[in-house]
Amino acid sequence: MSQAGAPAGAFVLDGKNGDRLFTWNSNALLTLASNAKLFTTGAVLVKRGPNGRIVTRVLSRGKMKGPGILHGNLFLRGAGDPTFGDAGYVQASFGGGGTVQTLAERLWKAGLREVRGAVIGDESKFDSLRGGPTSGYAASGYVGGPLSALAFDHGLDNGHFQTNPPQFAADQFAAALGATRIRVDGGTRTGEAPSGARALAKVRSLPMKQIVRIMDLPSDNWDAEELAKGIVGGGEQGTTSRGAQLIGFYANGLGFHPRLSDGSGLSHSDVATPRDVARFLQKVRKRREGKALHDALPTAGVDGTLAGRMTSGPAYGRCHAKTGTLTGVSALSGYCKTLGGHTLMFSILMNGVSDLGRAHALQDDMAQAIAGYQGH
Repeated sequence: MSQAGAPAGAFVLDGKNGDRLFTWNSNALLTLASNAKLFTTGAVLVKRGPNGRIVTRVLSRGKMKGPGILHGNLFLRGAGDPTFGDAGYVQASFGGGGTVQTLAERLWKAGLREVRGAVIGDESKFDSLRGGPTSGYAASGYVGGPLSALAFDHGLDNGHFQTNPPQFAADQFAAALGATRIRVDGGTRTGEAPSGARALAKVRSLPMKQIVRIMDLPSDNWDAEELAKGIVGGGEQGTTSRGAQLIGFYANGLGFHPRLSDGSGLSHSDVATPRDVARFLQKVRKRREGKALHDALPTAGVDGTLAGRMTSGPAYGRCHAKTGTLTGVSALSGYCKTLGGHTLMFSILMNGVSDLGRAHALQDDMAQAIAGYQGH
């Protein structure tokens, strides 16, 4: 760690007996970068449960008259499912999940043949801000797409950002209805479903334990911000600031005190101490969310953001850790199953980084030493 420069810190402890094995500036508040996603992952898994799912619904207050004719509007209401979209995209990107085609098929099977009204995209579960604090809440390439409660295909349209996500989703849903031979007379627009609207069809997301893995393996900032907004209560509108606050409350309840302004770690103001990060990993290990959090992390030399690092040596296949990168910041925190049969928790937070390759080399050397620990 002396080669890491300042400010930097690290902390390593033994999960078998709780022994502190290494500490270096471990009580310093340091920028987390994407290590903030560790707290987001834990909070989301507690909020929804590892097997919990996010539901996208079709609602209406209209009346069914005649042979399958709905007199009224159809509302496509999102709840922040980051894996919702077109069947082709969803299957190729996630291996399954909720799609507009499934919704259309379920409406057809329920007897719907014509909508004498409009298809309306409803994103009211979240605010309409498209990004996080680092971009002034505007859509940003660093986030990776525009945020919306009615997100569709990761906010993308043929590789470009959607300019109006709920309108785009409404258009795609109307097209899926047409392909299923359900006629829509009133076109598409955006709006909010009225009170008293009843659900006509719904689709569920993948389980949360799979969604957090989809987020953490490549360190997807957009997924993290979508999930952070969605962590709010049922009667509350999702915002980035409220989501970050609730993630902080979750960590506080376990005895740890990160300072967070978003869910992804894109902000340099997302900070914690290496001691808190490592001890957080120790704390959650035996909790309900522990296995899913562990399994969501990249494996050294195998997958995700660690696929090309530590491809041999004791750390290969034994260390599961979250990377983090921002301008001047590099981080690595997670678990290593050691040669001695112990599970060690560690956090290495490096700020003031001028050479990212050098920072990675130092972190990898430390992870190799951690994984090679024989214990006592």
